[in-house]
Amino acid sequence: MLTDLSISNLAIIESLQLSFSPGLTVLTGETGAGKSIIIDAVGLIMGGRASADLIRSGEEEAVVEALFDISERPELRQLLDESGFACENDLLVKRSISRAGKNRIFINGGMATLTLLTDISRCLINIYGQHESQTLLRPENQLLLLDAFAGCAPLREEFSARYGRLQSLKQRLEHLDKEERETARRLDLLSFQSSEIAAAELKTGEDEVLEEERRLLANAEKLGGTSAEAFERLYGGDGAILGQLRRISSSIAEIAAIDHTLGETAASIESAYLQLEDAAICLRDYSSRIEADPAALQLADDRLDQIGRLKKKYGTTIEEILNFKCRIDAELETLAGQQQDRQQLELECRHLAEELQLRGTELSARRSAAAAALKKALEAEAHQLAMKNAVIEASLTPLTEPRSNGYERVEFLFSPNPGETPRPLAKIASGGELSRLMLAIKQVLPEGDVPTLVFDEVDTGIGGATSELVGAKLKNVAGRQQVLCITHLPQVAAFADHHLRVEKQVNNGRTATTVTPLDEEARTGEIARMLGGTTITETTRRHAREMIAAAHAMACSQP
Repeated sequence: MLTDLSISNLAIIESLQLSFSPGLTVLTGETGAGKSIIIDAVGLIMGGRASADLIRSGEEEAVVEALFDISERPELRQLLDESGFACENDLLVKRSISRAGKNRIFINGGMATLTLLTDISRCLINIYGQHESQTLLRPENQLLLLDAFAGCAPLREEFSARYGRLQSLKQRLEHLDKEERETARRLDLLSFQSSEIAAAELKTGEDEVLEEERRLLANAEKLGGTSAEAFERLYGGDGAILGQLRRISSSIAEIAAIDHTLGETAASIESAYLQLEDAAICLRDYSSRIEADPAALQLADDRLDQIGRLKKKYGTTIEEILNFKCRIDAELETLAGQQQDRQQLELECRHLAEELQLRGTELSARRSAAAAALKKALEAEAHQLAMKNAVIEASLTPLTEPRSNGYERVEFLFSPNPGETPRPLAKIASGGELSRLMLAIKQVLPEGDVPTLVFDEVDTGIGGATSELVGAKLKNVAGRQQVLCITHLPQVAAFADHHLRVEKQVNNGRTATTVTPLDEEARTGEIARMLGGTTITETTRRHAREMIAAAHAMACSQP
C-alpha cells in the first residue's frame, strides 16, 4: 500500500508531501490545478518514461519518492531479497530526473535498474487513465483476468510448469540432434582405439622384456661363439689356461709344504683355479644353449613394432597406453549412456505432451465457458456505468502450437455503440471507458492482487445517478484495495474515506500546486463548490451534506 508520496520540482509542483491511508482517497480541484501531475509522479515510480520536460522551470532536477507498506506482500519481499534490496515492512522508492540526463533510481537507498523498478511496481500499483500505460490493454493481463474469473489459475500454472519442462526437454533433444553426427564419429573413433589396444593384449613391462630378448637373438652367433671359444681357452684345448694353472697350483703347494709362508699364496692360486673352473663350466653350458633362431627374432621384432605404433598413438609407455584405454572406455560408457538418456527424454517428452494436451483441453473448455459468463457480468456492470449499449467480449483465438499459458490467445473486444463490431480495447476504448471497464472488472473479480489502484477520468462522460453508482463501486473496491481517484463529480467524491483538494497558487510570480487534506467541514465545502461553482450558498452546503450522508448510507447497505 502507498503510504507517502514526496514530489519536488515536477512541472508546476515545487514541493509536495502527501500521506495516504487505506480505503478510497479522492483528489479534486479545478482543471489545471495539477492533479494529473500527481498521477504522472506515481507513473514515474512505476517505471514510466522520464523526460527533462517534466522538470520545473528554472530547476535542474526533479525528484519523486514513494513509501510503501509491503508487510502483507511476502512475494515482493522475496523479489527484493533476491535482487539485493532486502527489507522488512517498508519499501522506499526514489526517482530523480536531471536536465543533464543523469536519471537515477533508488530502492531503499541503493541504486537500482529501471527493469527492477518496473517489476516491483507491477506488484504495487495499477493506474487506469487516458495517458497511462494500461495494464488492461495488455493481452497477457486480459488472459489473467479471464483465468481469475474462471478460477483456473492453478490449472494454468500446472499447464505452464509442464510446458516449461517440455520445452526444456525439447531443447535438450535438439542439442543432442546437433551433436549426434559428431557423437557418432566420436563413438567410431573411440571404439576403434579401444579395440586396437585391447587386441594387442599389452602387459606392463612387456616391451622391456622383448627388447632384452631381441638383443640376445640378434647376437646369438656372437654370444655362442665367444663363450665357446672362451671355454676352449680356459679348459678344453691344448695348453688351456686351467691346465697350466693346475700345474702351477701343484708346484706352489709342494714348496708351500716346505716354506709355510707360501701357504696363503698357494691357497689363493687354488681358489683362482676353482673359480675359473666354475666360469669355464658356465661358459660351456651357456654356449651349448645359445643358437640362432631367426623366427623368434622376427616375432620379437614384429611385437616391438606393434607396441611402437601404439606408443606413437596413445602414450610413450605401455602403462600410458593402458591408462588411455581406461579413459576412452569410460567415455564410451558415457556416450552409450547418452543414447539411453535420449530414449528416456523422448519417452518423457511424449508423456508430457499427452499431459499438456489433457490439461490444455480442460483449460480451453473452462475459459470458453468463463468467457460467456464474463461477457454477461461485465456488460451488466458496464451498462450501469453509463455504457448502456456496450458490448464486451473475451475473444479466444486457437493457436496452432501451445504457449506457456495454453492453446489460445485471449483478447478483450469492446464496442461502445450499437451496430459497431467489437474491436480490441487498445484501438477503441477511451481513457474514461478503460477506467470504468476496469472498475467493472473489479466488481466481478473481487479478489485484488495489487494493493493500490489509481483511477483517472473514471467519471468522464457520466453524471447523475450513474456517477453515484460509480462512486459506490469505487467504495466497494476500496474495501479490499487502496483506491486513489481523481474526479470532477461531487457524487463520486461523496463516497471518499479521505479527500484531498488540489489547488494552484501564484507566489512571487511563480505558479505552484498545493494539496490540502480536508476535514469534514472543509470536505463539505469542497463538494459544495463542485456542485455550485465558485459561489457557495447554504443550499449547496446542505445539498453537499445530504450527498455525503446518502453516499455513506449507500456504502453501508452494500454487502
